[in-house]
Amino acid sequence: MAFLDWIVIGVFCCALIGIVLWVVSQKNNNSADYFLGGKDATWIAIGASIFASNIGSEHLIGLAGAGASSGMAMAHWEIQGWMILILGWVFVPFYTRSMVYTMPEFLEKRYNKESRTILSVISLISYVLTKVAVTVYAGGLVFQQVFGIKELWGIDFFWIAAIGLVVITALYTIFGGMKSVLYTSVLQTPILLLGSLIILVLGLKELGGWDEMMSICGAVTVNDYSNTMTELIRNNNDPNFPWLGALVGSAIIGFWYWCTDQFIVQRVLSGKDEKEARRGTIFGAYLKLLPVFLFLIPGMIAFALHQKYVGVGAEGFLPLLNGNPNADAAFPTLVAKLLPAGVKGLVVCGILAALMSSLASLFNSSAMLFTIDFYKRFKPETPEKTLVVIGQIATVVIVILGILWIPIMRSVGDVLYTYLQDVQSVLAPGIAAAFLLGITWKRTSAKGGMWGLIAGMVIGLTRLGAKVYYSNVEGAADSMFKYLFYDLNWLFFCGWMFLFCIVVVIIVSMFTEAPSEDKIKGLVFGTSTPEQIAATRASWNKWDVIHSVIILGITVAFYVYFW
Repeated sequence: MAFLDWIVIGVFCCALIGIVLWVVSQKNNNSADYFLGGKDATWIAIGASIFASNIGSEHLIGLAGAGASSGMAMAHWEIQGWMILILGWVFVPFYTRSMVYTMPEFLEKRYNKESRTILSVISLISYVLTKVAVTVYAGGLVFQQVFGIKELWGIDFFWIAAIGLVVITALYTIFGGMKSVLYTSVLQTPILLLGSLIILVLGLKELGGWDEMMSICGAVTVNDYSNTMTELIRNNNDPNFPWLGALVGSAIIGFWYWCTDQFIVQRVLSGKDEKEARRGTIFGAYLKLLPVFLFLIPGMIAFALHQKYVGVGAEGFLPLLNGNPNADAAFPTLVAKLLPAGVKGLVVCGILAALMSSLASLFNSSAMLFTIDFYKRFKPETPEKTLVVIGQIATVVIVILGILWIPIMRSVGDVLYTYLQDVQSVLAPGIAAAFLLGITWKRTSAKGGMWGLIAGMVIGLTRLGAKVYYSNVEGAADSMFKYLFYDLNWLFFCGWMFLFCIVVVIIVSMFTEAPSEDKIKGLVFGTSTPEQIAATRASWNKWDVIHSVIILGITVAFYVYFW
């Protein structure tokens, strides 16, 4: 890091501090101000926040690492960002009409209190054990490699970077609430995009162009069925990414994440009206087309550079881990080796922006879930200003829990991204089934939705428990249980689990009391009033449709090119 790099980082930090101070000066008088930014966000702020919240260290470490190790396989999950359009076109009207702050609160209105509690518990636990811990862990790893510092003041620099990142982000989230998340995202998103674009361009220049990358990676097979790193659709017997499982599994996980997860939907709920919320999702969908090129492709470039260097007898581009190229070091290695002074500082700012915006969104969403779905339910008369304080305290607790979980996360090492995807693949099906049937089928009963959630939670925990057990027990006897909950490909398991949860919801709903018309009015297709239908129709025009079609067209073109 040159002196010019530190100047660039200093300017970025000053701009960030300025925005936070301005936000803090805007008083948060009630919980809507604190958690939803006063519900006056525009489409630019919403779209930028969706993107910046989504892009975290799992992309800088995990997605780039996946590109370096398995090529295009993980692109399914990124290109499924078109499902943000489903959030905008299908779910936003129902969420807006229900006037809810959280997704569990929506389930209470559609189903019952028990469903709200189940989703709140699942969400909070998963945030602490996966999103907060993974982001903090990988963040410390990124900065340790980018700065090239192993120890500082006799302390492992990993811990200094990780805890420093958490504390700084927590401070502006605690004091600024949702507005600080939204407005800092407007600063952070363009810096992240510019920094990653520079990496892509300089990486291709160093390698010799796009065709050179496709040629080198296209010559490397990734399974026993002659599929190469550049192929997105792989043989259905591929042990990791069978094409049918990848399409179905990524769609289920994408639907859950983009349309029902508090972490993302909270950005949309902060919109001033239905029109701004929908346009925010369209803008966010445009931005979500970029990560494949900004993170996964650079990972493939790093791998190709390593192959090229080794092929001419030079030292490899990537550092070695146990004698093999360390795929997870792909992105930070590109930053450290290719960028000139000043530009490296800009890219570091982009990395910092990605980590901080993702963490800030996590902290704010987690605090909101606890405050609204637990505290306020048991103490409904709590003054609004007290709820803000409770939200701030909840953020501090979540930060502490995330830090305490880091040592356990650190022990998983190179399976970090696999760990995250495994958890999401068993978390998504039950929740996705409850929400999908909840808004599309009027007959879905309260107990049907509740038991769909319970079935998903029980099956998911069983699958995770079986993975831990069988991974540590040698010579375990084959059985139907072992096949279903351990041997079966994780993507196929996700698809079958989703279908099972759908069946549970339908069967229980058919044998239990149907919801009254008043309860589901405006919350299910076919129950909206003429006034609600008119308001939704007035919130979009032909340009919203045109942009949505363009996004879908780009997605199809991507699949055709990398088929």
